[in-house]
Amino acid sequence: MELDEVLSARHSCREFTTEPVPREAVDRLVAAAAAAPSSMNAQPTRLHFVSGERRQLLGEVMALTTRHLEEYVGILPDERIRDASRFFSTLGDAPVVLVLSQPKSSEEIDRLNMLLATGCVLDNVLLKAADLGLASCCITFGFWVRDQLAEVVLLPPEREVVALVVLGYPEGASVAPPHRTDIAEFLE
Repeated sequence: MELDEVLSARHSCREFTTEPVPREAVDRLVAAAAAAPSSMNAQPTRLHFVSGERRQLLGEVMALTTRHLEEYVGILPDERIRDASRFFSTLGDAPVVLVLSQPKSSEEIDRLNMLLATGCVLDNVLLKAADLGLASCCITFGFWVRDQLAEVVLLPPEREVVALVVLGYPEGASVAPPHRTDIAEFLE
């Protein structure tokens, strides 16, 4: 696909087939991630691809986030809470979950630089997945259970989970919603 097509096609998918993601596709996602920019080329982000039994454990931990959604009951409609709870408990049946981690830091500038680098890695992975015909969905609600997620992916104590991406082939037709056009300001 051309870049503009990939940018338009990429969107969050929450229902996947159980068809395995080929190792070649995963390798191409890793190559895309490695090409992401980072401050001083530090490349602090690590990718942890989880499938099989460990993916099941990851799903069980993510299901625990539903109790934290209660904080948003007053903000989100009931239907959105139900959909989110269902998604977190199954992770959309995606066969692969990618966990992104980075080093812990108490220095605000270091943490910001690492978060930006991880965001760049995340974007490269999401765009490459779309280019390969894979569906994906980035999950940040794992924040509440990040310590348990870290245990499942065997992270050393000096690293932290930043985000998860569920990956696979979409169940049924999956179409990107319209993108906003009112996100820029032009100053002179």
